[in-house]
Amino acid sequence: MRVVRRSSSYELELASMSPALAKKLRSFNPDSFLETLGAGKSIVSIAKKQTIYAQGDPADAVLYVQKGRVRLTVVSASGKEATVGMLGPGQFFGEGCLAGQTLRMGSVTAMNDCTLLRIDRKTMMDALQKEHAFSGIFMTYLLARNIRYEEDLVDQLFNSSEKRLARILLLCAQFGKEGVTETVVPKISQETLAEMVGTTRSRVSFFMNRFRKMGFIHYHGGIEGGLRVHSSLLNIVLRD
Repeated sequence: MRVVRRSSSYELELASMSPALAKKLRSFNPDSFLETLGAGKSIVSIAKKQTIYAQGDPADAVLYVQKGRVRLTVVSASGKEATVGMLGPGQFFGEGCLAGQTLRMGSVTAMNDCTLLRIDRKTMMDALQKEHAFSGIFMTYLLARNIRYEEDLVDQLFNSSEKRLARILLLCAQFGKEGVTETVVPKISQETLAEMVGTTRSRVSFFMNRFRKMGFIHYHGGIEGGLRVHSSLLNIVLRD
């Protein structure tokens, strides 16, 4: 059984609840609960670089990452593609269908071999209404995602491209998340990083070389490649 990781914001929310409800949420395991769902859910295996769904596809299900990482992208009317996020185990995507979206607003691609749980819209709605602990965890997750998007916007408006790149690498390494010790980021092209930062590939290459020389990162090597990110990279983000 997977150990469910809790964020500090989640613990603060629990502190404001009644002791009985907080105890129930702390002991609740969403993975185990999702496995009990009957018809309307299915396990999907996705190979590396395969498209999970494309922008404009019917929005009829929520997906839950059990293994692997996925990349979320959006294409503008002029054809320009932008990476808006990367998600890993224990995270949901495609939740827009619960709010009335009929078509996908973006595309999702597997960054490596993935195992996903696909939950039909109606099944997900029934689960949220039936199990209050699950709906509480799901709501907390959505609020955390919204806060992340706000932070991304502030980062884009006010920080230098060097700081934005450092922050993205730390987020990809899940730095600061309770219980996380892994700091190896799956292989990401510099083109993708440039899209996420909002700068050119040459600038990303320049900063990555600087980070490497300063000992903040080093390339992990191996078949899958990857990047080891050190917590000392936070010095770039916090620097005035």
